[in-house]
Parts: sequence; C-alpha cells; structure tokens
Amino acid sequence: MSTPTKELLDQIKSPLIIDVFLEGDFPAEFKKLQNETRYLLEEMQAHNPNIYFEFSNPVEAGETTAQVAGQFNEFGMTTIPLKVKQDGKETTQTIFPWATINFNGKAIPVSLVKNVVGSSPEQLVYASIQNLEYAFAEGLNISLNAKTKRIAVLRDNGELPDAKIADMFRKLGDTYNIAPFPMEVANQDPEKALKALQNTFDLVVIAKPTKAFTEQQKYVIDQYIINGGNSLWMLDAVAIEDDSLRNDAGKTVAFPRDLNLDDQLFKYGVRINPSLVVDLYSAPLSVASGEGSESQYIQLPWLYRPQVPSLNTHPINTNIEKPVRFNYANPIELLESNNELSKTVLLQSSIYTKLEATPREIALAQVDIEPQEADFQAGQQPLAVLVEGAFSSAFTNRVLPDGSDKERFRESATNPSKLILISDGDIIANELDSRGQPLELGFDYYTRTSYGNKEFLLNAVNYLLDDNGLINIRSKEIALPFIDTQKVSKEITTWQVLTIGLPLVILLIFGVIYTAIRKRRYAR
Repeated sequence: MSTPTKELLDQIKSPLIIDVFLEGDFPAEFKKLQNETRYLLEEMQAHNPNIYFEFSNPVEAGETTAQVAGQFNEFGMTTIPLKVKQDGKETTQTIFPWATINFNGKAIPVSLVKNVVGSSPEQLVYASIQNLEYAFAEGLNISLNAKTKRIAVLRDNGELPDAKIADMFRKLGDTYNIAPFPMEVANQDPEKALKALQNTFDLVVIAKPTKAFTEQQKYVIDQYIINGGNSLWMLDAVAIEDDSLRNDAGKTVAFPRDLNLDDQLFKYGVRINPSLVVDLYSAPLSVASGEGSESQYIQLPWLYRPQVPSLNTHPINTNIEKPVRFNYANPIELLESNNELSKTVLLQSSIYTKLEATPREIALAQVDIEPQEADFQAGQQPLAVLVEGAFSSAFTNRVLPDGSDKERFRESATNPSKLILISDGDIIANELDSRGQPLELGFDYYTRTSYGNKEFLLNAVNYLLDDNGLINIRSKEIALPFIDTQKVSKEITTWQVLTIGLPLVILLIFGVIYTAIRKRRYAR
C-alpha cells in the first residue's frame, strides 16, 4: 500500500465495514481480481484492525440474477454480462463487481472494475487491479472527509451546457463541492465577483467558452490567479463543430474564434494559435449514410480527431490506459515571457502532424483523399500544458477596467499557483444517448469505443487541488502476468504430456536402472 492510503486508514477510529459482492465461481481472470481485492483488504485490515470486510454473493437462494441486477442498477451499480469461453463452449455469466464502504451511517459504492467498454477480460482485469487501491482510497476519502474543496464552473460566456459536462462533474461531485459562477457579475462589479471567487473557490474551470471575455471578466480571473487561485482552461481557438458537417453539402468553414484572451495567456507564458492540428493517428468520425430506414452510420477516418497516448512524464498523465481523444484541437505555443514559471507538456500530437491555417473549408469529401506522409512534417504539437509558479498580472502597466479597485490590485503573485491549458473545449464534453441522457465521458456512442479523457481530467483536477495522495495512488503501476488461454487450449495435450507423462517415464526409467543395479550388485 502507498503512504496516502495508510494515512487515510489511520483516520479510522471506529468500525468500518466493507462488503464485497465478488463471491462465486469466476473465470480465471476475474478470480485474479477477486484474489487481489482480498489481498488488498487483508493488508488494510492488518494496518488498522477497525476495518472489517466480507465477501458475499448478492444472489441469494430464491432470487434470480435479473432481480438482483435490477436492485443494483437502481443505485447506479451496473453489472457486467460476461461471455465465458471454456472447453470450446461460450456461456454468459453476470458479475457484480462492486463493494460498499459502510461508515457512520453512510454507504459509499466502490467500483472494482475500470474501463469496461471494448476491453477484453484480460485488459479489463489488468486495468481494474491497477485501479483497485485508488478506488478504495477514493471511497475511504469520501467516507472519512467532508467536501472541503470547491470548484467554480464559469458561466455567461457561451460555455458547454450542463448536460454536456454532466458526467465529469458528477464524478468530481463525490469528492468536491461544485457550483456555477456567473461571470456577468464581473461586468457589473468586478471587485464583488473577485471577492466571491477568491473567498469561496479553490479551482476555476473554463469549459469551452464561445463568447469573448470582457476586460472586467479577465481582470477577475487574473487577480484570482495572482492571489493563488488555480485554474483549468479548455479553449477552442477555432470555431467548428461536427454537427456543421452533417448537412446536404457535407462541408463547413472553420474560422478563428476570438475570445479576447490572447494577451492574458501571453502574460502567463502560453498561446493558442488559431490553426487546426491534423494527425495521422486519429479517431474515426461517424456519419449517417443512406436514406430513410436504410440509413446507417459509417466510420470515416477523420484526421481532425487526434488520439493522444499518455506520455507518463508527470503524475497527471501517468497510467492512463487509453488514448485521450481531441476534436479540432489547436497547437499551444510555449513562450519565454516569464522565467519564474515552469511549463510541462502533458499531452501532444504524434510526430506525423500537419497544421492547417484558418479560415478554411472543411469537407467530408476529404476522407477520400489519401494522406501523404510527406505533408505531415510539423512534428509534435503541445495540446495540454501545465504552468506552475508565481504568475505576473496581465494588467501590469495597463489601465485597469472600470469598477476595479486600484488599491487592491496586485502586479505579481505572493503565492505560487497552477494553471492547465488544453487547446480543445470538447475534451470534457460527454455524448448524449437517444433519450438525451449523458453518457460516460470518453465513450463514443457510435463507434462504441472508450477513450482516456475522464482519467486525464480527474488527474488534472486532483493535481490542481493538491490531492497528490489520490493522484499518486492512481499513477501506481503493478505488473501482472496473464495466461494466454488460446495458446493453452491449443497446446494443452503437449503440456499434459510434459507435466504428467514425462515425469512418469523418467521415474520408470530410473526404477528399471535402479532395479538392474541392485540385481547386479547382490547377485555376486
């Protein structure tokens, strides 16, 4: 166990009960998950005797699996219908990969499985065991500690609607207090808005604004950062949406989006250029083909959707199993405007990248053009950057906006703060199902593919809010060997002969030789 987990366990002064619904006859992969869960809980119990745990099968006598699954689903605890292949036969088995932490009258669910969609059983179990300590540590943190950190989601500048960011903030809401912050207040009284933001919130989130910021709004954000506030910026420097391509012509125009933030970001040592990152390593785009009842969605290779693997160079981008998907991302330029600031590239495009200036026409017909590798020579482009240190105000040596208090204005920070800039507002956007309900962030509804957007942003928020304990547990890496079941099935006869037959043959030969030696010796 890691040190942050032990520190959480040390806070438990009264009985804490953990119920694990992972009992039964499972395939080998899930048996490994069951065993690893038991080992972890035994280690926790050895560290603190106030912890009690029990494994149980939720389907009791007289109940059906469907009935129990329905009860679990009511509490948001989804089951897994697992296809099991054994001796050439395939059967379906329902698994309840959940535990509950019961403490002080509260029951906190803990998911024992990570990355369910599109994963093989081996990949699923591997990712789940990697995430096991973090899952329990997060549950313990929620059970033991009140929500002390607050996150402000800025509004009034055309940001993403609540439904499109619901999954991310639903997850963050388990650990932090989340609240919208109306930036219209800054236009009316910037000092009042600054005081409310500074005294109430530990992190500001800016999720894909589409309207330009006023000088008063920029001043409030600037002074919030200068006074030690942390911020997460997800911006689009180019205006273009997938929906604008779904018309009869199948084309649209991408043009620069002016958010009036260039001068402010420049002072913070970064700049988003209004170009499009085109990457050979990209995710597909689903487009309807056909008419009426015969229409169906087809997947087109869409180079404006970079798939970015984890760099594993920082706790934020470590141990993210699946690539992070971007959509019409823009290149970030790192500037040398402030030597006191430390800049770390968290995510970047592949070496096979091309930059396209805007405005320009984007058409679905481009998928029919074979990309030429010689055109993709722009190199790796930063798409997410962490900036840390003592920031300098973007309003230094400038006329302060109306309503600001010159006496309270600070030109430089007395305390260091952290800022993460991501050049794609849609990185936090979850898709909606046919009923308009939010899907899990990072899950593509049409291609049924999962990406690592949620894990990356969770790590980013944990880091910005100084929850280094949780982020260090998440980035912990465990090496697990798995048996190749297909190879075993093919070579089972060979291995049976080697492990059973060969020792018997050797024993027989030894017996014959030994008997012959005894006869020769005692015959004399």
